[in-house]
Amino acid sequence: MIKLAVPNKGRLHEPAMQLLAQAGFKPINTGERKLFASTLDPEIMVLFLRARDIPEFVNTGAADLGVTGYDIIMENNYDVEVLIDLNFGKAKLAVAAPHGKYRSIKDIGEGARVATKFSNLTEKFFASIGKKIEILKVSGATEIAPQIGVAEFIVDLVGTGTTLRMNNLEVLDVVLETSAHLIGNRESIEKNREKIDEVVLAFESVLKAKKKKLLMMNVPRESLEELRKVMPGMAGPTISEVISDKPMVAVNVVVDEEHVYKMISRVKSIGARDVLVIDIERIIE
Repeated sequence: MIKLAVPNKGRLHEPAMQLLAQAGFKPINTGERKLFASTLDPEIMVLFLRARDIPEFVNTGAADLGVTGYDIIMENNYDVEVLIDLNFGKAKLAVAAPHGKYRSIKDIGEGARVATKFSNLTEKFFASIGKKIEILKVSGATEIAPQIGVAEFIVDLVGTGTTLRMNNLEVLDVVLETSAHLIGNRESIEKNREKIDEVVLAFESVLKAKKKKLLMMNVPRESLEELRKVMPGMAGPTISEVISDKPMVAVNVVVDEEHVYKMISRVKSIGARDVLVIDIERIIE
């Protein structure tokens, strides 16, 4: 049995649950207060934990795999295997100060006070730029610290920046870019390599598919060569014969999502018709 820990709440919870379902590991018999659940895969059990605690559970072997933020992993330098960037929960761990108070990070004086939940990463960052600062470790409401005079600036996670603007703060520098990652216990990976590789492959296949679309269309045979030039796809388009009054071929091709409508315009200009745009659940290369 593989024990997979996921955040029980917060900004990483819903995307993690969605990814589990898409990858074939949807938890069943879950409840608001439930701490663990079986999944559609009888070999996978899900543990619901605080995101901040997940690296410790994986590090000690209480969980075999875990989904948590890269910032949390790096803050405590856990001896875990970082397996995949899951590409959600993106944010920046940033240095922020009252708007207009400093022109740049260089203007922060020696011994300045910083409020943060990330004391280790903060200390390492300022040591790397040769500045000595005083760290005030807090567990929440970091943004208020400069307003009440307990710190000159903060180091905290920034997503859209809305909370900073609401508190008249601005970013001076970025300590770390973070997102949700899949991590594994080193001993568990060696012991259960085949199953864990299966989990990794399932997650990767879903992540790759999110960036792609399948285009299906009918194209005049005479336009086929021109089509190949404008639509290479992952490994070139798949082409098959169409029974019709005039020579036509059916074309299937996988393209990047951001290029879909540009591609549709191009293929329409060379005579394509009956164009379908289809979501892809997984891509396994």
